[in-house]
Amino acid sequence: MNADHTHSFRVVALLCLAEALGMTGFAAYPALLPMLSREWGMNGGEAGFVSGAFFFGYMLTVPLLSGITDRVDARRVFAASCGLATAGTAGFALLADGMASGALCQALAGAGLAGTYMPGLKALTDRVAGQHQARFIAFYTSTFGIGTSLSLLGTGWISATIPWRWTFAVLAFGPLLAALVVLLGLKPQAPHAAHHAPWLPRIAPVLRQSEIRGYMLGYAVHCWELFGLRSWMVAFIVFAYGASRVSSPAISATEAAALINLVGLPASILGNEAAGKIGRLRWIVCIMAASGVLCWIAGNSSTWPWWLMLAVLAVYFMTVMADSAALTAGLIQATPIAQRGAAMGVYSLLGFGAGCLAPLIFGITLDAARSYGDSLAWTLAFGTLGIGGLVWSISVRRGTG
Repeated sequence: MNADHTHSFRVVALLCLAEALGMTGFAAYPALLPMLSREWGMNGGEAGFVSGAFFFGYMLTVPLLSGITDRVDARRVFAASCGLATAGTAGFALLADGMASGALCQALAGAGLAGTYMPGLKALTDRVAGQHQARFIAFYTSTFGIGTSLSLLGTGWISATIPWRWTFAVLAFGPLLAALVVLLGLKPQAPHAAHHAPWLPRIAPVLRQSEIRGYMLGYAVHCWELFGLRSWMVAFIVFAYGASRVSSPAISATEAAALINLVGLPASILGNEAAGKIGRLRWIVCIMAASGVLCWIAGNSSTWPWWLMLAVLAVYFMTVMADSAALTAGLIQATPIAQRGAAMGVYSLLGFGAGCLAPLIFGITLDAARSYGDSLAWTLAFGTLGIGGLVWSISVRRGTG
């Protein structure tokens, strides 16, 4: 392995480690949602509102925090934003006592992720180039699933021994460690064309390019499905465990959700490889159509044996993740270098904006349909996840046919 490859792998490994550490509090609320819903007396819509607040905070801040990485070193933005993630998670431990305060702390933590996820990717693309860049991007974006799984596992294991407030307090240290990894592990580096980039990102030139717009809209419907599913996955598994009395589950709901999230890692990486071989848009269209069908099957599996329900949920999650890296790599390759920060900002704005609404719509659907039976309500709520992907895949198919 030559010096350039060694440097590239070192940069990717450090940023993947920092990404996972920065997400320790990401899944804490979804992991504890069943318990907090009971303790705070929240219905499905209110619980979904708190979940969506995280992505609302992300959505509000990502255009600026990602956009300025065209002008300043993304390493600095990443490290500073880790402080926001710590403040939001620690604030949940100290202040959250209901829907409003919980949503406020979640929004602050979401703003922290806005300054770490895409800026971390920008730090990678500023330091790693060449023919393997798309593969490295897939490694980085797939690490989001590892961070989610570690957050779910950590929350489940820690909350089993100490109160939930102390659990959030412990998880708040992760982003601080992430900041140290980036500051100590990466050398400062100015972004490409930094002197020509504005302090406020210019959105219009990015949006004028139809190929970029296509990837942005695709990412929005992808995030709608992904974050809606992640927000309610533990609660669904808890319900399914209670509904299926065939045998006792071998693993807890948080452990099951963590394992399911882990299968997204190879699905995303291999999906990007497949997209490169059969055509990026063709692959994404097929995957979105498949997940749009599988969401109904997964939602209908709540009364099945627990192992079969988890298997179906895992297969569904794999289809949700199989287009993730392909979408992001497509955006990066379609965007001029000097505009990548701005493009990533709008990309994340649309994606996490959809992620803000999806948990809320899921919860409202759950509440509205419960008069027809809880099992049917979960099926209909799951059905809301795949609608956007189906519409997007059909529209792209018609446009390219």
